[in-house]
Amino acid sequence: MKKRNLILVLVILLTFVGGFSSGILYTKNAKMNPINIYQAPVSAANPKEKTLPKTPKANSKVLIGYVQDFRDPNMIDYSKLTHVIFSFVHPTKDGEILFSGDYAMENLRTIVTNAKKHNTKVILAIGGWYHIKGGESYPYFKAAISNSAARTKLVNELARIAEREHLDGIDIDFEHSRSAEDAQNLKAFTKQLSNKLHKTNKELSIAVYSKINAETLTEVGFVQYDTAMFRYVDHVNIMAYDGQWDGKYNAANLSPYKFTEKIVNYWSNLFEQNKISKDKLVLGVPFYAQPTDPKIKQVSYAAIIKENPDDAASDMVKMNGTTYYYNGSTTMEKKTQLALNYGFGGMMLWEAGLDAQGPRSLTTAIYAELKKSSTKYYSLKK
Repeated sequence: MKKRNLILVLVILLTFVGGFSSGILYTKNAKMNPINIYQAPVSAANPKEKTLPKTPKANSKVLIGYVQDFRDPNMIDYSKLTHVIFSFVHPTKDGEILFSGDYAMENLRTIVTNAKKHNTKVILAIGGWYHIKGGESYPYFKAAISNSAARTKLVNELARIAEREHLDGIDIDFEHSRSAEDAQNLKAFTKQLSNKLHKTNKELSIAVYSKINAETLTEVGFVQYDTAMFRYVDHVNIMAYDGQWDGKYNAANLSPYKFTEKIVNYWSNLFEQNKISKDKLVLGVPFYAQPTDPKIKQVSYAAIIKENPDDAASDMVKMNGTTYYYNGSTTMEKKTQLALNYGFGGMMLWEAGLDAQGPRSLTTAIYAELKKSSTKYYSLKK
């Protein structure tokens, strides 16, 4: 028994000494020839670097800025916008598309380059109030969407340009749908364009009249839409301004807060009644000032701030002997809160090129209010 125990002790002792010696030898060798035990074997293949996914804006809601085609693309604050809508291309009656000139195409491409640095989407708007050939855009647009062949051609042209110019979508600005027939043709055009764009993961937005009279604060009927049309779009940009022309000219009716309250309430109820997501609704605000004398031209918010920065929070200013009405930063903040309280998807600016630079920027004021919202990050709704 004692002999067996002695043998067992000797075996354990020899094993321990051998292991200890091996450990010392390995450590010395490792110091001389260090090896990273986590290093993967080197492959003969040369793998391609994967493109990082685009990061959504930290903002929970959209902030859409229209930009006219003649604006300097380098003056836009892309960092705060989720979308830039380049305005406008013009439809012909047979379904073709016209740019204002070579400068417009150059500016569009510069905007795309600048916007992508900030993960900002770029959308091309078709229509607007005026046509490049003169007069209203309405008769040209009306003819193009009333004929099935012209309508299909226009859809294909817009989709082709969106693909070729690396755009993120198209915006429809048909001013205005003036009859039941117009409403049905606009719906058919919207549905067809929606199907075409969404197949390639591009967006479709539409600019709409506010449907409220700024003087009487009641619904107007001279602009007609088929509500079913809004199911095909991602954003409904409500033009909640230019109320000065409702009734007798009154510059104070440009876009006062009470007017906006009625607009928000109208569209909110309409979408709730038709079970359409209110997240598609985008409240538009003006970045310009309306003069009391209609013969005098409008001025930009930037011009007001340049004259006197202290007028940033006001809604009325007297410049060069003329009184102007506009929306200052305080009103913009209130309107943004109003839109959020009603469950809207965000805010729209007409137009970003009229904004002041620096801390008194209206874009910055609206962005700050949107940032406070606690909903999820922006995502495309279909």
